[in-house]
Amino acid sequence: MEAAAPLRPLAQSGSRLPLGALLLREGHVTTEQLEQALTEKDSTGRRLGEIVVAHGWVAAAAVAQLLAEQHGLEYLDLGRTEIEAAAANLLPEKHARRYEALPVRFLAEDLVLVAVADPTNVVASDDLRLALGLNVRVAVAAAPDVTAAIGRVYRTHLDLQADDHDEPWDDGSTLEEISGAATSAPAINLVNSLLSRAIDEQASDLHFEPQAKQLVVRARVDGVMRMLTTISKAMQPAVTSRLKIMAELDIAERRAPQDGRMSIRYGGQPMDLRVAVLPTTHGEQVVMRIMNRPGARLGLSELGMSPDAEERFARAIRQPYGAVLAVGPTGSGKTTTLYAALDILNKDDRVLMTIEDPVEYQTPGINQIEVNYKSGLTFARGLRTILRSDPDVLLVGEIRDEETARIAVQAAMTGHVVLTTLHTHNAASSIARLVDMGVEPSLLATSINCIVAQRLARRLCMSCREPYWPDDAELAELGVERSGDTWLYRSTGCTQCGGTGFTGRVALYEVMTVQGRLRRLIESGTTDEIFAEAVEQGMTTLRQDGFRLALAGISSLDEVRRVTGDRLV
Repeated sequence: MEAAAPLRPLAQSGSRLPLGALLLREGHVTTEQLEQALTEKDSTGRRLGEIVVAHGWVAAAAVAQLLAEQHGLEYLDLGRTEIEAAAANLLPEKHARRYEALPVRFLAEDLVLVAVADPTNVVASDDLRLALGLNVRVAVAAAPDVTAAIGRVYRTHLDLQADDHDEPWDDGSTLEEISGAATSAPAINLVNSLLSRAIDEQASDLHFEPQAKQLVVRARVDGVMRMLTTISKAMQPAVTSRLKIMAELDIAERRAPQDGRMSIRYGGQPMDLRVAVLPTTHGEQVVMRIMNRPGARLGLSELGMSPDAEERFARAIRQPYGAVLAVGPTGSGKTTTLYAALDILNKDDRVLMTIEDPVEYQTPGINQIEVNYKSGLTFARGLRTILRSDPDVLLVGEIRDEETARIAVQAAMTGHVVLTTLHTHNAASSIARLVDMGVEPSLLATSINCIVAQRLARRLCMSCREPYWPDDAELAELGVERSGDTWLYRSTGCTQCGGTGFTGRVALYEVMTVQGRLRRLIESGTTDEIFAEAVEQGMTTLRQDGFRLALAGISSLDEVRRVTGDRLV
């Protein structure tokens, strides 16, 4: 490698105008404001850009753009820029904070792009060059964005609640070599940094995906996959081994799938992680499911159902017996909905019991059981035992097989309220799914009170959402007439939402209460007939509920289309 070069010269090119003149040129400040700021600069020694931002006269991003122009450098919006963890971890945190600088990505094997808040700080150049040991290209970013990015990148302290252990390794490396790599500072810091970033961004899953020439790291945030970084192929064994050690898996086994768990504390909060390792063509893929242990849950009125859907659901769960199903894909909020129902039913005169995999909400007053397949405690076996324990209300985490389905349905017919989840596309198709599992349609017709289908759509970022007039086709799709207050909103992206245009998620609901002719159709009708009758009885479909959220400016029409799909109209 060539000797590391100093930072790119700062004033060789670009505008010859001083920052004050550029601020006047753009109309960001008045002459009086500039004179006041310059006087303050002379008396305090603070930077001019820092002063005008502190007074609220100019946005930090605007100052950064003018500094970039002044010095002939690139401007970076760190809110919309992916930061490579491998690059950022080259610089110790103390140097990053001292010089307000952060490596962003590799431009070549020996060249790294560094975002700085103050390109005039030439004194920092030698320290940065020595710390990185690479050639450097400087770009300018807003000071608050640099500070925030440094906070995200270096927030790496994770307290494992499981003991690390070393296992044999069979790829040709010695045990000492692989254990040393997996437990070395670079591997630990890199894994902790990525996991911390995923937690900070409220990701539900973190994927380490081996490719031919690199290890790709992606996170699922608000239901959508997002690229975090890429890791060199040389680091792949150490990173994979570190993840397996944390989950107490066998690092000597590389040809068979493995599943593990770990408990950590991050920011003082406990959380559980499920780890799945799967051999692929280019190495072992590792997927981590990040499960917070929430201290507070949503009540029924806080779920976001429409008033009609909430009234239907509340009426169904207050029946003296029968089954209530929450259906949808993995991660659609089904358990949250059912626990909102349990909160209503959790009274001193009732016995409430749950069997789950895992227990997601620990709740006083409810007897909760966690499935343990190694010891033989399955859903079906646990449910049979629960029914001998005199319960009034049961929550079955998921119906996965015929035996569990039959026991749950029979319990709903014999005086119990049964709450459970099922993986189906919409409410009407749940009947066919249960019939396929071997449950008699006549039993379903008499035991089911209500089926709630749901999805999670991304919420628009309130800081940057953009209103627009819907066109005629969109109005027709929404089924509304044009009026002066008919607005829709689209996503744009800003630093508050990381450039995505969305922050958080909101639920779409389809509540099908089973009554009247619908019970007869469950015995002999098709899925389409059941769906049509439910709509006839007043059920709002998933897509229609999504339209409600779009018209309210909570989500976008494109997001509703993405989440619901054409077949759920």
